[in-house]
Amino acid sequence: MGKDNDEKQQLINKSLNDFDNFDRKMMQRCLELARHALGCTSPNPMVGAVIVKNGEIIGEGFHPKAGEPHAEVFALRDAGENARGATVYVNLEPCNHYGRTPPCSEALIAAGVSKVVVGMVDPNPLVAAGGIARLRSAGIEVVVGVEEEACQKLNEGFIHRIRYKKPLGILKYAMTLDGKIATSKGHSNWITNTAARKRVHKLRVGCDAVIVGGNTVRQDNPYLTSHQAQVHNPLRVVMSRNLNLPSSANLWDIREAPTLVLTEVGANSEFKEFLQNKGVEVVELTPLTPSVAMAFLYERGFCSVLWECGGILAANAITQGAVQKVLAFIAPKIIGGSDAPTPVGELGFAAMTEALQLERVTVKLVDSDLLIEGYLPQLT
Repeated sequence: MGKDNDEKQQLINKSLNDFDNFDRKMMQRCLELARHALGCTSPNPMVGAVIVKNGEIIGEGFHPKAGEPHAEVFALRDAGENARGATVYVNLEPCNHYGRTPPCSEALIAAGVSKVVVGMVDPNPLVAAGGIARLRSAGIEVVVGVEEEACQKLNEGFIHRIRYKKPLGILKYAMTLDGKIATSKGHSNWITNTAARKRVHKLRVGCDAVIVGGNTVRQDNPYLTSHQAQVHNPLRVVMSRNLNLPSSANLWDIREAPTLVLTEVGANSEFKEFLQNKGVEVVELTPLTPSVAMAFLYERGFCSVLWECGGILAANAITQGAVQKVLAFIAPKIIGGSDAPTPVGELGFAAMTEALQLERVTVKLVDSDLLIEGYLPQLT
């Protein structure tokens, strides 16, 4: 069995030495095209396709949203009859099954392309190298693995959703150098600089939902939008067991972005009616926990969920496996305060050896602030 798997892997992959700069450049263009649909494709991945002939791009396309044709189809339409004998670049393996749309592998075969360069194999069991095998069986040369890491990073939410049957949870917080997310009086505007806040706004564009707890609504009265014109805004989600929320919150204005309130059965029926009259969706979950909330959002087809909550909810989300990735913005400020809140509440650890060690860590400067990004150990 092991030998068969090794041979299959060798069949799929090419040596990195076989990838020239032109291949990498074209795959980077695929990723650039795919990002045009940032935040709009779930539960599908973001995919871009480029068709090249005689060293020139003759067709391009990207997948705009679920239910619409895939990137390869748009690129083939753009290239027309000129696609025959051409090379197609695509950041994700072409599908080989019937879903909402026909298989892209068959479209590529019918178009008469001679070569397909794939960024990464599709983790979906319905595809999983089936598209590559189909293309090769039709006599089309297939190369796999160009800019693979970048392709995986672009669609990490989709990959996590497929593998673990839940959205990728991203915990984002901003804190001072001494580890505080607000003063002892609860004031938190603004810890980070303008550039860091713009980065968060861009982060929201690529997420399907952003979650806060009731205390964040009461203390900060956030908007939780991308603050950009004509781009995707995530579904704004408030978790509140008792619906003891302010009636004047910015989140109840749904003209710019929709809002969902998750609560428990029987909570404050009068305020529930108020929210529904505002056009805010209210869903009762029992029990109302981060893991149950993520299961609910998975059923809605979400790939990436951003947690911008306070320390107590953040700790619960981590403990329940609702968070896989952490983005910590650290401002060179000190505010002190023994009662000032911290980004993550009680996790029950008594020894430093129990601390959660982030993996695949990157550290970047965002003007005067520091951004530390990493992944929690995957336990399931």
